[in-house]
Amino acid sequence: MQSNVSASPRLPCQSLPGPKHPLGAFIPNQPSPNFNQYVRDQGAMTDQLSRRQIREYQLYSRTSGKHVQVNGKRITATAEDGNKFAKLIVETDTFGSRVRIKGAESEKYICMSKRGKLIGKPNGKSKDCIFTEIVLENNYTAFQNARYEGWYMAFTRKGRPRKASRSRQNQREAHFIKRLYRGQLPFPNNAERQKQFEFVGSSSPTRRTRRTRAPRPRT
Repeated sequence: MQSNVSASPRLPCQSLPGPKHPLGAFIPNQPSPNFNQYVRDQGAMTDQLSRRQIREYQLYSRTSGKHVQVNGKRITATAEDGNKFAKLIVETDTFGSRVRIKGAESEKYICMSKRGKLIGKPNGKSKDCIFTEIVLENNYTAFQNARYEGWYMAFTRKGRPRKASRSRQNQREAHFIKRLYRGQLPFPNNAERQKQFEFVGSSSPTRRTRRTRAPRPRT
């Protein structure tokens, strides 16, 4: 006896569709956005939306032992602590670590020419007047120019600007310490560290030193 129920036809296997848009259109699978790349791209551009942060401090040169000063177009590292030309106004350019450095007295920005020379300019909007702050492992700070990558602000022992094309991040000439105006030098300055941990000997001998002291010969 044959059954009257016919076998249902088999449908070919099909892959499941992707996610469906509320309006009915299918959305293709897209890779997740690269947030790190977005941060790098935004950090390389001037931030026109956020409020700029302004700080005031001095820059102590590790090589010259003096402070960076902006005296007109001349940029040197020969100023003493509290010199009016050594007071710097630092403006943030992005939400990253790019800044503009201006002399508070001269109102000139520290910029870098195409020859690698530091000069003072009244307008600091160009890219050669923007520097990237790089905090080093030894707690010093280096300033790399935003236009000329690999060129750093650097000074010689006499406080003269060093040619940026010859400067490197690991050189002492490119190392600085941020210092408050007329303030104490923070670590890692060796001279200040020795003063902080200088031991003063006692004039009166202790009980232990009396025991270990050699007896005086009798006369």
